[in-house]
Amino acid sequence: MSATLSSKARNPDAPPAGLRLDGVALVRGGRLVQPALSLSIQAGEVVLLRGPNGSGKSTLLRTIAGRLPAATGDIECDVPILYIGHADGLSPALSGRRNLGDWARLNGLVDDDEAIDRALDRMQARGFAELPVRHLSHGQRRRVALARLTLGQTYALWLLDEPNAGLDAASSIALDDLISGHLEGGGMVLAATHLPLGVSHKPRALTLEAAS
Repeated sequence: MSATLSSKARNPDAPPAGLRLDGVALVRGGRLVQPALSLSIQAGEVVLLRGPNGSGKSTLLRTIAGRLPAATGDIECDVPILYIGHADGLSPALSGRRNLGDWARLNGLVDDDEAIDRALDRMQARGFAELPVRHLSHGQRRRVALARLTLGQTYALWLLDEPNAGLDAASSIALDDLISGHLEGGGMVLAATHLPLGVSHKPRALTLEAAS
């Protein structure tokens, strides 16, 4: 059986139902990584992916985001998905501000100057937003990439791969506040991280075993 990924039209009068995985098998490089994963995430929930390197945490996030196929199983999500991978996905030649604006337009999101300024401010990134990304430190690039979260829909599912890697203490707190606000607004988060998240909602954990 091949895997299916469905994104149902959302009834604006109904609360977001979230994400459901049923018997999803993950394959990487032709090798089975996880045989059958099942998971559900509802509005206001945060789930942290745990497990050793190579257990499929990043593969799972990319599969839910539709960037990789699953071998078997069903994936259903009736809310928008916003994926921030381990790589920042920024164009080095463009400024942080231009990267955010182009990304927002590509995804049909609000891209006016006021919205971009708010996004940069939430991740304390406005001070270097006019510089080409190639001149930014790893932590600064990460802050620009994470500022995309502010431009997404309130009730979206955030898929985050090591979101706080490379962040200093102040930026980590800013990220925690951003995630907490998203959860309080009915959003959902699935994150793979080796570092703790100081969010307002108690997270659930999904531990992936190493592939044998």
